[in-house]
Amino acid sequence: MIAALGLLFGIIAGLVFAPDVPLSLQPYLPIAVVAALDAVFGGLRAYLDGIFDDKVFVVSFVSNVVIAAAIVYLGDQLGVGAQLTTGVIVVLGIRIFSNVAAIRRHVFHA
Repeated sequence: MIAALGLLFGIIAGLVFAPDVPLSLQPYLPIAVVAALDAVFGGLRAYLDGIFDDKVFVVSFVSNVVIAAAIVYLGDQLGVGAQLTTGVIVVLGIRIFSNVAAIRRHVFHA
């Protein structure tokens, strides 16, 4: 319940204050959001499977975001940022859809 309230509070605060993302960080924001979504769906899947651990979730959440941003940053420095960004999105997208499929099977027994 606390997580849902925190999410609701965060959405409302974002709408009210409308923060601007610095231009230098804009390429990394979509990657960070997708990495965070991967951790959230993984945590939900673990919760439904009865193996959720809050410490593992926090470490997974932070490490997913940091590693994904670091890969994209490294790609920018090497001049292949678009290719590595695409790679990160594809890998995390596959994981997200895999977790959502497992959640769907668990919830709907299908």
